[in-house]
Amino acid sequence: MSGPARRVALVVALLAAVLAGCAQFPDAGSQPWRERPDLSAERAPQPQSPDTGEPTPPPGQSGPSVPPPCVDPDPQVVATCLAPLSAVVTLPGGQAALVAERTTGRILRVAPDEPPEPVATVPVDAAGDGGLSSLVLSPSYAEDQLIYAYATTAGGNAVFRIAPGDVPKPVLTGIPRGPSGNRGAVGVEPDGTLLVATGDAGDPAAATSPTSLAGKLLRIDPFGRPAPGTPAGSPIVGSGLHSPGDVCPDPATNVSWVTDRAGARDVLLAVRPGVAPGAEAAASPAWTWPDRPGVAGCAALPGTLVVGLQGSSAMFVLRPTPQGAFVGTPQAVLQGTYGRITGSDVASDGLIWFTTANKGGGGPVTPTDDRVVRIRPPSGGASGAD
Repeated sequence: MSGPARRVALVVALLAAVLAGCAQFPDAGSQPWRERPDLSAERAPQPQSPDTGEPTPPPGQSGPSVPPPCVDPDPQVVATCLAPLSAVVTLPGGQAALVAERTTGRILRVAPDEPPEPVATVPVDAAGDGGLSSLVLSPSYAEDQLIYAYATTAGGNAVFRIAPGDVPKPVLTGIPRGPSGNRGAVGVEPDGTLLVATGDAGDPAAATSPTSLAGKLLRIDPFGRPAPGTPAGSPIVGSGLHSPGDVCPDPATNVSWVTDRAGARDVLLAVRPGVAPGAEAAASPAWTWPDRPGVAGCAALPGTLVVGLQGSSAMFVLRPTPQGAFVGTPQAVLQGTYGRITGSDVASDGLIWFTTANKGGGGPVTPTDDRVVRIRPPSGGASGAD
């Protein structure tokens, strides 16, 4: 049979087999025939997610809602969605810090791109303006890893010492508490002495009483005892405070700055190591704010001092001189940017860390409050007390 004749015979044989239903194709198997898929908009293929064991919702219906993670789009925000914060202290190296939640008593370690890590919890009574209000590292933190905190408890206000892995232990007690005036602060003076600023517990008379620890400046050693050189073995070196916000050392001027909401005005005090500020420490402030913006945390950099303003939601910048004066032009920065600024500190790399307390503050609250923020030092300064 010639070639063309053979090809015709083969085609006829194959056609007969198909018509008889006997043809088998390897990729068809025994699956039933289906019509061509409809790729119209109503029946377009849907993206597939990994199998989670949950039923897939029908088209047009959404599945269980999943809350988005608490991530702030601002790259300067270090930590988010915390309880109202009151204080921050940066750790050696400048890449992490400890922050205080006023109402819960929690101390958390925070760092960029890391979840907050609980370090300790101080037992607090946060009624009124009480709670955990201040943190500072031990003067010898590199060796002992100790933290000091100022907090309101059910029995009164106190200074606590916190060792790694241990429960907080009170080292200074007997500081009165009241319906207000419970805020206090603890800091380390340039010579290594602990300086404590206490509130008046809502009783202005107690702030001037020599027998009360309310409304006072105190100098103590790491065990809560009166520091060497204090008069008559008492820790009291100054009086007349009402609701102090922070104690921040300034090695450039050899002073510790103390912020205080002193009734009719907010004030900034300059306290020099070993020098008693006098019977009325707040009588001669270095700076005053008659509009009472709610002074809170402060941080000292070479030639610059920043003060968080909780009430007016800003940060105030001053430029102090070693002689105790101020130069430059008064300036408030970050107005309304992050809300109510509370604690402030400067890290070893020169960046400023601060905290917010917007929840429950009566002002705007963002979905990621309350936050820890790290920024470059603002430019500008301030001159003169008013």
